[in-house]
Amino acid sequence: MPYALAAARAAAPPSLLPPALLALSALLTGCAGLAPPAAPGGAEEFASFVVLGPEGAAVARVLTAAPACPAIELDGRTLPMTLRAPAATLAPRRADTKAAGSALAKADATAVAKAVAKAVAKAVAFPVLSCEAALPAGTASASVLGRALPLPRGEARRIVVIGDTGCRLKRSDDGDSYQACNDAEQYPFATVAAAAAAWRPELVVHVGDYHYREHPCPAGNAGCAGSPWGYGWDAWNADFFAPGAALLRAAPWVVARGNHESCERAGQGWWRLLDPRPLLPGRDCNATADDAVGDYSEPYAVPLGQDTQLLVLDTAATSWRGLKPDSLGYRRYQDAYRQLDALARRASRNIGVNHHPLLGFGAERGADGAIVLRPGDAGLQQAFGALNPLLLPERIQTMLSGHVHLWQQVSFSSAHPSQFIAGFSGTAEDVVPLPAPLPPGASPAPGAVVEQLSSWIDGFGFMTMERQGAEQWLVRVHDRHGVLRNTCQIDGRRSRCALAKVE
Repeated sequence: MPYALAAARAAAPPSLLPPALLALSALLTGCAGLAPPAAPGGAEEFASFVVLGPEGAAVARVLTAAPACPAIELDGRTLPMTLRAPAATLAPRRADTKAAGSALAKADATAVAKAVAKAVAKAVAFPVLSCEAALPAGTASASVLGRALPLPRGEARRIVVIGDTGCRLKRSDDGDSYQACNDAEQYPFATVAAAAAAWRPELVVHVGDYHYREHPCPAGNAGCAGSPWGYGWDAWNADFFAPGAALLRAAPWVVARGNHESCERAGQGWWRLLDPRPLLPGRDCNATADDAVGDYSEPYAVPLGQDTQLLVLDTAATSWRGLKPDSLGYRRYQDAYRQLDALARRASRNIGVNHHPLLGFGAERGADGAIVLRPGDAGLQQAFGALNPLLLPERIQTMLSGHVHLWQQVSFSSAHPSQFIAGFSGTAEDVVPLPAPLPPGASPAPGAVVEQLSSWIDGFGFMTMERQGAEQWLVRVHDRHGVLRNTCQIDGRRSRCALAKVE
């Protein structure tokens, strides 16, 4: 039985439960007896990829249902891989029993049904081993189970940028959202990944939010019928590893963490499967008591060549509503800013990679139908802004982010870095257009003066970056099939795009 409903039933005897709720209880109790998600079958069914961590250290990962980790071939030598995480079934992290219990005490069947639907949870099953091996610098060839692994280049000149790639299945007080995961037109991440792989990147940057299948597909909804859900391997595989397979094999990855990978959501999978750093007890998101550790991690640098670095920043636990100065998040993000600044000083040029844009816009419709612009993330702006009114270290020239489900570029006449948002690679897209031109004085952050804005709303795709000089990059925006939709030039902090709005 889902944890929320079990707690709710414990809060009141069955005689107080309305008939409709008793029926719902029986239905969900039956569901609890279903078998856990099946492991991938067959010796060849495994996921493999290479992820880059601090200082660009390359780590080969294999996710397999085999009873033991496979060997890895490095330059003709056969070596064992290390077990990062064993197969396991974990207790669910997210089950809001308080709302269900409160509604039950009032014998409010409608409120209980809503609370149960929102809080429904199941065991988090990972019937796969997570295996890894360090790839020494200079490795010329690497393979696992006969499959070649992509190797890092000393200077990555062709970069793919994607973000927000999962299929949204979510029950929310703000409105339910069930994307048609079974329809490649409405959930095209596999198409996007294949087109991006065909572009032959030397590096892939994912700006966060890999996992979106949080709640079960409603009965009668053919668009998502049969989709796995929850925070275990079946949902992770359906959302990311299976549709992204072609791109995972094409090049090494740099992975930023999104809010969907926070501890109360898919954080257990994030630490077991994706993060490049060691999996440590207490930093695995398994226990609520450890969230002060598991929800935060230190920024790190990945060298790109030509005295340039990617700076990867974990912002999973920030809040667009803002952070109080005495809160844990405020203090931890101020610590992260100081570490980010120290890393940025090590190179002349830096490209920041995080999930929540500090310097980008979102948009929604007001009650009167008018477009309301939303600025950058308030929590990060408050924590960083108290240390630096410009929000980011001086040596960061460009920011790559996601979170807003669109593609966007913003350049400033003030001393702020260009902001690119690439949250358009699979998840249901935002559809409220950004006004062009912007209203006078519109700004995503205090003191930021917009010089140029370009955007693409309600279109899926990927972004590419090709190096043209020490501070110059050619940016191209591609649709899901790889067709060119816009081009931009980055020169230092400034950027400019051919089209203000992609139609």
